[in-house]
Amino acid sequence: MSLLVVNAAQVVTPVGREAHAGARQGEVRRHPHAVVRLEGWTIVFVGEKAEHDRRFGPAEEVLDAGGGCVVPAFVDPHTHLPFAGYREGEFDRRLRGETYAQIAASGGGIVATVAATRAASEDELTAATAGRLDRQLLWGTCTTEAKSGYGLNLHDELKQLSALARAAADHPVEVVPTAMPAHEVPPEWRHDPDGYVRLVVETIHPAIAAARLAEGVDVFCENGVFSPHQTRRLLADAPRYGWRIHLHADELSSLGGAELAAELGAASASHLLHVSASGIAALAAAGIVAVVLPGVSFFLRDRYAPVRALVEAGVPIALATDCNPGSSHTESMPAIMALACLGAGMYAEEALVAATLNAAAALGRADRLGSIEPGKQADLLVLEAADPRHVVYHFGVNLVRHVVKAGRVVVRDGRRVA
Repeated sequence: MSLLVVNAAQVVTPVGREAHAGARQGEVRRHPHAVVRLEGWTIVFVGEKAEHDRRFGPAEEVLDAGGGCVVPAFVDPHTHLPFAGYREGEFDRRLRGETYAQIAASGGGIVATVAATRAASEDELTAATAGRLDRQLLWGTCTTEAKSGYGLNLHDELKQLSALARAAADHPVEVVPTAMPAHEVPPEWRHDPDGYVRLVVETIHPAIAAARLAEGVDVFCENGVFSPHQTRRLLADAPRYGWRIHLHADELSSLGGAELAAELGAASASHLLHVSASGIAALAAAGIVAVVLPGVSFFLRDRYAPVRALVEAGVPIALATDCNPGSSHTESMPAIMALACLGAGMYAEEALVAATLNAAAALGRADRLGSIEPGKQADLLVLEAADPRHVVYHFGVNLVRHVVKAGRVVVRDGRRVA
């Protein structure tokens, strides 16, 4: 099946098969009035229509961009999609002055979602996760990472990941599953957190690996959660299972999470609100992608990650929603791009690269995803704007008109069609 995208004001894309960093963080290529030809799931041509017509015959399907711009589909490299229950009551309590820590101490926070997720059936989790994938798709996300971590025992961690797999099985959004039983110490193990670490390492991780339900592993390395020493133990088995390492690092305090991510050769380190100068240097030296989550900063009315310092140090930055019910309840990557610019100090083109090629690199998929160039997978968006800077500039509205995933139109005129 061949598809030709025509009548675009421009095609705007990063170029390459690895993350952009430093001065290249915002480097994009602009193809004015270009067409894009897809053969099967692959991009085979980007350029002038006259040159296309000299080289190719008519396409079987034509997609009219209507004067909008074409950009790579978004990649969301950090979410917690498979969960049950909502925490709007906690949200209201924060608006009235309580802190996230105070709410957690009263039995709220992650443990509240753990209780709801444990109580939900796998069918209920599957349906809820599929709905979130639908919303991601309509806002332009074609690939998403999703973590467990609201089960915190063998049965419910497997249930979460199984529900995620079922939701993804017939959905256009490509899902990258991550095991995260080390998201929190569950209430029944608070008296013996090292015992819970042993349970994860000796029982939960092996079962997830045996069921082939994860591609990566993550740990919340933080004061009061898992120490750097515990985190090393929790991640020691990742090479054996072929898992990519991710890390929740330096979110609430400067605990050396970024340095630990560099030491372990992680694919990404997320949050980084309190990352130290030495942590930034370690990330840059190791080439680790910093996954910045401005939705969390906005939602919790907290500080933002030091984006400009990360860029100036040469750390590649990706953006993600961190979609979860407690600290960033959104599936919208455009909203995150706006917050990254208006809150954290990114530039619009840096945010585009961070939401596409660099986000793909954080998931080990930059060789295939994240840019519009021949040989890459045909994941792209047609926006109702002539320039992608409108995603940030015209914030709060959905400018995604058409979505193409792996060469197939899956959203047309804002409606899912496949």
